[in-house]
Formats: sequence, C-alpha cells, structure tokens
Amino acid sequence: MRWLTDTIGGLWELLRLGWITRFRFRGPYWRWRMETAFGSDVSRRPPRRQMIHAVLDYGRWVHRMRRGD
Repeated sequence: MRWLTDTIGGLWELLRLGWITRFRFRGPYWRWRMETAFGSDVSRRPPRRQMIHAVLDYGRWVHRMRRGD
C-alpha cells in the first residue's frame, strides 16, 4: 500500500515540477536535469522504459523527502 501512495505522491510531485517549469521540457532546467541524471551523450542514455522507471523513482523520492520520511 505504501508503494501505491508513494507512486501517486511521486506523480503529483512530477506534475508539480512540470507546472513550475511551465512544461518547457526542452528548456534549460530540463536539459540540465537530463544531463545530470543520464549524461550528455544522448546515444548512451538508457532505453525509454528504464528512463521512465528512473523518473518515477525520482518522483517517489521527492514525495518522501517533502513528506519527511
């Protein structure tokens, strides 16, 4: 059950981050975030499925940090 609440909270945090950055996913913040998370060489980035998993893990982590767990 905790995984589900963390996932929902993580999705909320990702939506919140998207809202704060006005969903400009090709803007400077998101380019910087992608480079620090996955490196600057696009050809060496993980497959889409792994990247989505990593982004959801990040959202869950942000949710737990903001909640204070």
